[in-house]
This record gives sequence, C-alpha cells and structure tokens, in this order.
Amino acid sequence: MRTHSRSGSGSGSRSLALTVLASAMLMTVLDGSIVTVAMPAIQADLGFTPAGLSWVVNAYLITFGSLLLLAGRLGDLIGRRRMFLAGIAVFTGASLLAAVAASPAVLIAARFLQGAGSAMSSAVSLGILVTLFTEPRERARAIAVFSFTGAAGASVGQVLGGLLTDALSWNWIFFINLPIGAAAIALATRALPADRGLGLRAGADTLGAFLVTAGLMTGIYAVVRIEEYGAGSAHTLGLGALALALLAGFLVRQRTAATPLMPLRILRSRAVAGANAVQLLMVAALFSFQVLVALYLQKAQGYGATATGLAMLPAALVIGAVSLGAAARLITRFGERAVLLTGLTLLIGVLGLLTRLPAHASYAVDLLPVMLLAAGFGLALPALTALGMSGADEADAGLASGLFNTTQQIGMALGVAVLTTLAAARTEALDAAGRSTAEALTGGYRLAFAVGTGLLVAALAIAAAVLRKEKARAPKSEVAMAA
Repeated sequence: MRTHSRSGSGSGSRSLALTVLASAMLMTVLDGSIVTVAMPAIQADLGFTPAGLSWVVNAYLITFGSLLLLAGRLGDLIGRRRMFLAGIAVFTGASLLAAVAASPAVLIAARFLQGAGSAMSSAVSLGILVTLFTEPRERARAIAVFSFTGAAGASVGQVLGGLLTDALSWNWIFFINLPIGAAAIALATRALPADRGLGLRAGADTLGAFLVTAGLMTGIYAVVRIEEYGAGSAHTLGLGALALALLAGFLVRQRTAATPLMPLRILRSRAVAGANAVQLLMVAALFSFQVLVALYLQKAQGYGATATGLAMLPAALVIGAVSLGAAARLITRFGERAVLLTGLTLLIGVLGLLTRLPAHASYAVDLLPVMLLAAGFGLALPALTALGMSGADEADAGLASGLFNTTQQIGMALGVAVLTTLAAARTEALDAAGRSTAEALTGGYRLAFAVGTGLLVAALAIAAAVLRKEKARAPKSEVAMAA
C-alpha cells in the first residue's frame, strides 16, 4: 500500500492521530457495554420480548464480527483512512437512528448499521497506528494507550449507561455518540495519513462475506427463536440447517476464491486453531456474564441502572488493571500457557459461584467476590492472544489478528443468544410452576451460568490438550499489536 501523509511526521501530528484512533476505539467499546444496563428500560419502552431483547446486543455483535475480515480487505483496497472515515460516519448516523427509534425493528436495524460502522473503523485502526509509529518503543507506548482506552471504555460504559438512563432516558446512550463521532471525523481528516490503497481491481471476496454473514445471522436467529418454536421444530431445524449450509459454503469458497477473506492455511497451525476455539468458548460464556448479571441486578434485585453500572464496575476495573499490568509480567515469568490455564480456572470459579446466586442476594457476600475473580479474564486473553499469534507466519500475522478479532465478536453474539434464550425459557417454566418473580428470574440465570461454566471447562480442556507455544515467526511488534 502506498501511503502519503497529509499530517506530517511530527510527534504532535502523530499524537493527534493517536487521539483520534483511541477516541474511535472508546466509542466502539462504549457502545458494546453502555447498552447492557439500559436493556430493561429499552424493553419496557419499546415492548421487546425477553428473547428478542438479546438482538439489541446481537445485531451489533454479529454485524461487527462478520464484517471485520471484509472491512480490513476493503481498507487495503480503497485506503485505510477512507475506510476509517466512512466507518465513523456510518456509526454516527446509525447512533442517531438508534436514539430516535420508536419500535424494536428500527432499533435493531440501527444496531446492525452501528456494527457495520464499527467493523469498518476497527478493522483498519491498528493498521493505521503501526504505520504512524514505526520505532518499537513508541509503537509499544501507542498500542498501550490504545489498549487502555478499550479497557477504560468497558468500565465507563456501564456506569455512564446507568447514569444517562436514570437521569435522562435510554435514548441518550446513543445520542452521546454524536459529538464523539463528529469530533473524530473532523480531527481524522487533518491527522490521519492519506493512502491510495491497492485499488479495487485487486479484488475482495464479497461472496465469501455474504455467505459467512448470512450463515451467522441465520444461526443466531434460529437460536433466539427456540423459546417460541422449540428446539426440535421444523422452524429451528430448518434455519439451523440453512445456517450450516451457508457456513459450509463459506469454507468451500475460501478454498477456491482468488482473494479469500480467510485463507484456510491459517488453520493448519494448532496454536491458531486452538486459540480461536478456546476464545470462542471463553467469550461466549463471559459476555453473557456481563449481560445476565446486569439483568439479574435490575430485574431480580431491584437495582436502578446507575446502581447496576457501579455494582459491575469492580469487574471491569480488575480486568483492565490485570490485562495492562500484571499479565505481561506473569507471562514473561511463567509462560503463556500457565497464565492462560490459571485465568481460565479463575473464570470457572466466577460462573460456578454465580450458579448459586440466591433470589435475594447480598452484594458484598454474593457478588463482589465474583467481580474480583473476573481478573481471570485479564490474565487469559493476553496469554491466549500471544499463543495464537505464535503460530502465524510473518505474512499471516495480520490475518491471524483479524481472525482472532472475528472469533471474539462471534463468541460474544453466540453466548448472548444461547444463554439468554436458555435463561428466558427456564424463567418462563418456573413462573408457570408458581415461583415468585425473583425466584423464577434467578432460576433462569442460574441455568445460563451453569451452561457457561460448562463452556469454560471445555475451553480449559482444549487449552490444556492443544495449546503449546509454537516457534515465533512473526515480529514481536506484530504480536504485541495483536495482544
């Protein structure tokens, strides 16, 4: 790719560019977490069904995860700066549509568009960053700032979402993106280097993108409608078969496409394939923790939105602190595999404890220890990323990083879809049996956490059996970037 900077090469220009990229990351992460504490208010205002409510999260995550590979390729073709600006513009416009939504259909459509915009900007952000900061020490510092922004965004999102929902309304969790997006566009035009790209003639696998996106969306839709139609119904089985056929078509397409989105050679590495399998299971279990605990606190315990955000803040803080601080030192001393297995063991403890939640809980006794054990995620994810990247050739380092991001987003969406559907079905059965509202809700959440615990046990087993660090072939800077 040929790059021509319009912003100069001075440290001030690069600092401004880093601010722009970090702001975009903040907006993306905020949007993933800020909505969780507002979901009960959204459900009450717009009339979502319990299973349908998961699409407020799923619509964003599925589109985001499904389009990352295509967006990254298009960024190479048309220019990363142009793709970044287009992504922020789409995301900001979709945020306005979400803020004024008056029906579930409009809000879900807006969330799909937000996911597309996030994919467009996120897929090229790190690529822009590493071309701006070429000296290893400066690059490491820039990536640390970028990563810290993501960790801070997760913490701020839940608290800010609660404050805005209580003080104003849920609509304002989307209105807040408008000034951030407008400022990012204005500054990016000045600060980010212009690049011409390879040109569209180099090709992008649009058919592959259609197949994988349609397959994932069809599969998730089949899962969230199980409560209504039943697991063995023609509706569920038919959509499930269609989803599998579309995903199989995607894999076949990757074998034959001239410019595949995901060259299948990347999966020949045990480290890459194993790390992505572990991440899929781990994230599926843990993102549901974020959503279901927020619902439990509000629906079963009577917390307000602000109180819910504050109650969950310790988990976000310890994850951020451990991932940016202790994890690197522990990995250096004990190795990635040992740190990963330790982190997964702590996370099994998190969801295991949540399977014993009472209908009327004490925060200090029943929930705070769980929040602190969530530090295991801050250990597991950096170690898992390093192991996965250790199996990639230098030429495939970017592909491995993109695949890892995609697996993470799909794991989030699958976890929310499956576990919220199970929780809703169990709650309905307990309610029909005459249990109180709090007992019925808690029983549903317990079942979801038990299934999540099983997913983490499977992840631990795969990690112990499969993952061994392969001889590093990618430059250290690229490994650090992916982590």
